[in-house]
Amino acid sequence: MASPTSVRTVPAARRDPAFVRVSVALQTLAVFFQASTAGLLLVSHHGEVLHGAGARVMYGASMLYVLAAVLAWRPGRGPARPIGYALGFLALASVQVVLGVAHRPALHVPLGVLMFGLSVLDLARALYAGRREG
Repeated sequence: MASPTSVRTVPAARRDPAFVRVSVALQTLAVFFQASTAGLLLVSHHGEVLHGAGARVMYGASMLYVLAAVLAWRPGRGPARPIGYALGFLALASVQVVLGVAHRPALHVPLGVLMFGLSVLDLARALYAGRREG
């Protein structure tokens, strides 16, 4: 039988609320959609329309993540670390938009791959933090 001191509990300040997890998941899906529509750019003019619309959704999703992270963080309610992740991703999304508008695929594509990887890692972190609640 485990002693009471060996049972690990997660303090409330370490938990990510559900809306933070949902906003990270939406951001990750939006970046994945962008990768999918980037391939369509090569074969169809519809790809440009979808990629442009997806860019707006992805940028909005990253702003939603910032909002969710700030609302989840209040002294004593949640960690401040997701705010840094969200602001960093919003900064990368801003650079990505500038590079896309400037038609710089040599920088735009690798940055998109980096953003997808970072978003997946952040989603895994948020989901893992959610699993520790139960």
